[in-house]
Amino acid sequence: MKNKKGWEEMDMDCLVNIFQRLGLEDLTIGVPFVCKSWHQASLDPLCWRVLDLEPLDFMPWSKFTKRFMMHYSVHHFSFTGFMRLVAMRSHGSAIELRFPLLFGASMHDLFYASSECPGLKKVVMPNLLLEDEVHIPELVAKWKELELLEIQSKPASFLEMVAQISLNCENFVGLRMLGSIKKDDALAIVRLLPKVKYLCFDKSYLPKEQLLMLMDGCKELERFSVKDCIGFEADEEVMKKGLGIKFFECEGSKLFDDSGYDTDECDPLYVHVI
Repeated sequence: MKNKKGWEEMDMDCLVNIFQRLGLEDLTIGVPFVCKSWHQASLDPLCWRVLDLEPLDFMPWSKFTKRFMMHYSVHHFSFTGFMRLVAMRSHGSAIELRFPLLFGASMHDLFYASSECPGLKKVVMPNLLLEDEVHIPELVAKWKELELLEIQSKPASFLEMVAQISLNCENFVGLRMLGSIKKDDALAIVRLLPKVKYLCFDKSYLPKEQLLMLMDGCKELERFSVKDCIGFEADEEVMKKGLGIKFFECEGSKLFDDSGYDTDECDPLYVHVI
């Protein structure tokens, strides 16, 4: 009977092919500590093309944080330090970066990521302080390959952000955002993002006028999700126009909220709690 090879003796390319399917927890505190060959394979930049920070618990008392500190023999753990570690290991090859929405990454973290990961195609932004939102257009302009952007709430700099995407991100096709979608916002999307194929404004304030403007003006739109919105009803006109979009989702949307309140000045924070 021939001796079978152990996992540690697998071809390096095979190991890399397997490890690039793993999440960041496994890549940082799992496979590198199994054996030398696994550690070497885990450092291949191909394993770090998707930097998904969302599922990790970065609180000081979390199991993940404690294991990381133990494995790397460090006495202090920081989100910034961890993010820089995984960004550096990508060696500029990362194409997707997902920040945790609620943990509170800083604008410094975002600018560092834009420098270390210039080829990002998909970015999920964290919640930012109001004073930091002014920097979003400058930040987005650095990602020349950007195709998809998810942002938790519409920033005050939204119009300038769209302008910078138009000028710098020729492959941009998708936006996911929550907020109050005003006429100027819809016009900017129609005029400056003509190639957009995916829009998601679930749980936003979206009047019918802006909804129809987007449906008529975004000629290449393939998926449009406006579920649980306030500002329009799925009447015959809306549904008829929706037939021209491959995937149109508007379940749960209504003209007024439960108190009958409806205004163009609707605060996005108000929409959050509906």
